[in-house]
Amino acid sequence: MGLAGTRRPDRGSASRWGWPLAGRPRIPRGFAPPPRPWLAGHRGVDLTASPGAEVYAAGAGTIGYAGRLAGRGVVTVLHRSGLRTTYLPVRPTVRRGQTVGAGDVIGVLEDVPGHCATTCLHWGLLRGRAYLDPLLLLGHGQVRLLPLRPATPPSSPLLLGVQP
Repeated sequence: MGLAGTRRPDRGSASRWGWPLAGRPRIPRGFAPPPRPWLAGHRGVDLTASPGAEVYAAGAGTIGYAGRLAGRGVVTVLHRSGLRTTYLPVRPTVRRGQTVGAGDVIGVLEDVPGHCATTCLHWGLLRGRAYLDPLLLLGHGQVRLLPLRPATPPSSPLLLGVQP
């Protein structure tokens, strides 16, 4: 088990973003956002690992939260770019307000049954209140283009094909 502030051995300091687990983990469940913010969905990716595996900060930032939430250990890293990464279930080895670099140990993976068939890390990414696919940080993932909202209300005669 690593100590807070230690860097993973396969990680140089030049990389801006990296996997939160050693190597390239298997992804049993990907990002599947709901069609509406209040509906059910999968707002992150699950990465398979063994209980007790070291969990690393995917990027440099400041610890925004490190503790128990709804019976699971959670660590949140606030990044300078306005992004926020989340990691659970993790037994934190860091504390709120601590600065971490990309690849620094932030905790160890807990064995909490129920979310995945095997032990997994749920890794999330947010910009404000919007969930994003964390694999985009690594150049992976799926980009979703959203339609622009019309400048005129939907009941406008122009949108219905009727000339005023």
